[in-house]
Amino acid sequence: MLGGDEFISSPPRKTVRFGGTLTDILLKYEKGETTDFELLKHQLSDPDIKDAQILNWLHEFRASVAYLTKELEQLVSILLKLPWLRRSREVVEEYLGFLGNLVSAQTVHLRPCLRMIVSQFVPPRITIREDDVDISDSDDDDENLSENFNTCHRALQTVARYVPSTPQFLMPILVENFPFINKSERTLECYVHNLLRVTVYLPTLRLQILELIIEKLLKLDVSTPQQDIEDAEETANNSDSEEKSTEEGLFDMEEDEERKGNKVVSSSSERMAHPLAERLDILMTILFSYIKDVCHVNGKLDINNTKDLYRDLVSVFDKLILPTHASCHVQYFMFYICSFKLGLAEAFLDHLWKKLHDPNNPSVIRQTAGSYIGSFLARAKFIPVVTVKACLDLLVNWMHKYIDNQDTGANAYCDVALHGPFYSTCQAVFYTLIFRHKQLLDGNLRKGLSYLQSLNFERIVMCQLNPLKICIPSVVNLFAAITRSKKTIDPFYQFWEELSAEDLENLKKPIKRGTSEDEDDDFLKGETPQNDGVVGIAPNSYESTTRSPVSSIGSPPDCYVPYPQ
Repeated sequence: MLGGDEFISSPPRKTVRFGGTLTDILLKYEKGETTDFELLKHQLSDPDIKDAQILNWLHEFRASVAYLTKELEQLVSILLKLPWLRRSREVVEEYLGFLGNLVSAQTVHLRPCLRMIVSQFVPPRITIREDDVDISDSDDDDENLSENFNTCHRALQTVARYVPSTPQFLMPILVENFPFINKSERTLECYVHNLLRVTVYLPTLRLQILELIIEKLLKLDVSTPQQDIEDAEETANNSDSEEKSTEEGLFDMEEDEERKGNKVVSSSSERMAHPLAERLDILMTILFSYIKDVCHVNGKLDINNTKDLYRDLVSVFDKLILPTHASCHVQYFMFYICSFKLGLAEAFLDHLWKKLHDPNNPSVIRQTAGSYIGSFLARAKFIPVVTVKACLDLLVNWMHKYIDNQDTGANAYCDVALHGPFYSTCQAVFYTLIFRHKQLLDGNLRKGLSYLQSLNFERIVMCQLNPLKICIPSVVNLFAAITRSKKTIDPFYQFWEELSAEDLENLKKPIKRGTSEDEDDDFLKGETPQNDGVVGIAPNSYESTTRSPVSSIGSPPDCYVPYPQ
């Protein structure tokens, strides 16, 4: 086999062919003589065309691209349909050279070239005959699939090198070609993987590509009710049917495998029973893997790369996640990247806080930001207690000021439409307390209780706005408890821990008076109404909360503020 430089400089192989040179055929066509031209199209369209014939023609076409004007777009279309990917290395290299020559000389053909390349981002279609019916499906068993994808990206880079404006023409094509969610898991997996690969060598498209992918994930997310996922998981777990094996992914992720010695064992129980949930889970895992790979270089966190990606993901979060109601899973991409460094988590909390307390933002955005603050503080193991306390101080002080401003006003009554951001903030604080109470009290019970008392929850829950009436939550099942991709999140995720009987007794015991820190804690010892309305919702709702069929871990309901109807 000839080397790359040898091949490019060598003359084309001699083959049996008709007529004169390509230039002669094209010149005759311009004069109205179409016989040879039609024969040319016929030979190029022959499904049994040989490598030698393709090489011969491509070599001539590379030298004649000046003739391939818009008037010959039909001929160019045939050339772009040539089965070049699954041919010899010589054909592939010659075709890549042809693409470069074509787009540099005739930019009118740029879009068709890009469409041809992007169409190869998914497995080829094959026809399977079942019960005398022809069914079209993706060829998941193509051994050369990975190599073909690599070649496609080489082709795209070649085109982009010759035409600097390629990104602006490429993005609409990437959008148009995104597979429907009912396509095979492998098709979706390959396409998303290849989109993310494009961001590596066309970084100007990264934000738009992330928006596209996350927008599609959101559609999957909101169209897959959480209860349906749980029902499917429960049915699958109770079934005696044979377990299905998990589909091999494009990334060799440690999170996707269980290692026993030197043997890798895939857990079939990790496959989601609900088909749309399984698609979502696969794509989320790819996104997590991409985030990890971008942020780490040689196994170490690269601060600059991480900050750049964080900014893009925050932008996508603001544009797509915050305005979307009923998203349960997709938002965890922010949770994941923030786990890499505390500074990112604190920056994200500050970002949400600015959204929440800015009166110029729509009320629904402020409410959602408040809910995310509560969930983030409650659930993120990587956020230390000192940061939790700082956020609680910030939120509670704002709540007290809000109450001050409402006490003498005409709107000092319970109404979500009027006070949505306030209720969302209350709920964020209550939710954080439910999950973090052990850490807040750990080490020095007296000091911890004094801190909680200093927050003056009694005033908040007893105010005329009556937050307990709004903020007692319905059961919202948790993302991390049921997915396969939960392995990526679990190490950083704070599950709720029920107080032991001994803990409860200790909290009920009065603290002896002596110093200013020894005052009775009316909030936690169970003698005031807020005990039933806030802390009490955790143990009381524990048994009624749906347990995960995978982990069997109970959890209190996630807090949320109802949207105004």
